[in-house]
Amino acid sequence: MPDVWVEKIHGPARRAIAKGLREANTRLYGKIDHKALTITLRRRREIVGGLTGETYLCWLFVSWFWIDDAYRGAGHGTRMLKAAEDEARKRGAKNVYLDTFSFQAPKFYEKLGYREFGRLNEFPAGHHRSWMTKAL
Repeated sequence: MPDVWVEKIHGPARRAIAKGLREANTRLYGKIDHKALTITLRRRREIVGGLTGETYLCWLFVSWFWIDDAYRGAGHGTRMLKAAEDEARKRGAKNVYLDTFSFQAPKFYEKLGYREFGRLNEFPAGHHRSWMTKAL
């Protein structure tokens, strides 16, 4: 039986796990058009905001979305999210999903047409984590 241990170095292990999962899913489902997506907000060469995600199986998943406090409230977030949605549509995505904490941006996403479809209460204590979706 193989040994099992916890690794603190993510690079090689994470790539091996992702590769194995992609291969298993391809055997079970067929071709999965999995593509990374990154949108950046820059001031000159400095990244002051960004969105990362991926498209696959006709969906966009937004994994990380951040804007430096100095650049919030000026419409940059809306433009970045719309750019990601537009690129996802070009790739054939019909829907998008993401998650956010109650202390982050649920109202922002609701304003842009997202609706909550799942919630974990007390994650973290006194708050909740929401999963949100939108048809593209």
